[in-house]
Amino acid sequence: MMEDAEVRRPRGDETGSGTRVTRIRRRVSLALAGMALLGIVFSAGLLSYEVMRPAEPEAPASVAVNVGRWRGDPGAVYDRTPITPTPSPTPPPTPRPVPPALETIPYQMTIDRIGVNAPVVAKGMDANRVPIVPLNSYQVAWYSFSAQPGTGGNAVFAGHVTWSGRAVFYSLDLLALGDVIRLDAGNGDQFTYTVTEAYTVAEDDPEAPKVMGPTSNDVITIITCDGEFYYTGDPVSRGSYTGRRIVRAELTSRNVVAAIGADASGG
Repeated sequence: MMEDAEVRRPRGDETGSGTRVTRIRRRVSLALAGMALLGIVFSAGLLSYEVMRPAEPEAPASVAVNVGRWRGDPGAVYDRTPITPTPSPTPPPTPRPVPPALETIPYQMTIDRIGVNAPVVAKGMDANRVPIVPLNSYQVAWYSFSAQPGTGGNAVFAGHVTWSGRAVFYSLDLLALGDVIRLDAGNGDQFTYTVTEAYTVAEDDPEAPKVMGPTSNDVITIITCDGEFYYTGDPVSRGSYTGRRIVRAELTSRNVVAAIGADASGG
């Protein structure tokens, strides 16, 4: 009877396992409940912030336009259509008036230093290719194979030192560097030259003819006889000289009257 009446007690490992499972279930339930509560509180906080936050003022329309147009990021430059400026046309240079041909208008050569005031005549070369000189004492020859005065090259002139007495260039050997020679045209054009070279070469110097060649600058070259006179029996000149005096001068000022009647000055 005692065995039948004894109540069987659970074993210790069975009792411990049941208690542990119960505890874990309680903890999971508490954690889930806490998370749900935290979510409710956070949602309530956001809702209250949105309700209580003051409304931001709207920007004026003009400000919004300016911000989009003048913003400082690179898009403010690159999202606009580039404007290519139209270059201004360059006006053509005013053509320089051309002096009249010496063959068509009278010129006068003036050298105050030695008292020269002589008419200029156009000459060329004879059949032997020798430059033709005036057959008188007072004229100055300008050679047509050289440049026109004032056109940017070498204008070559010549005259006698004697012709039955003193001639136009009798005192040419007295000219020195810096002396002034002037050419005046019949239409009012004027060219002023300053002496840069003055020297004598032998009559038969093979290099002497080069002084009549072209130059890159605007100059005049004057040639006359120099040295000792000797007789040749020539029926006109009767003789020649042992040397040639050469004077070269550079253009320093000009006053050219254009065809339309306007003055153009320069150096």
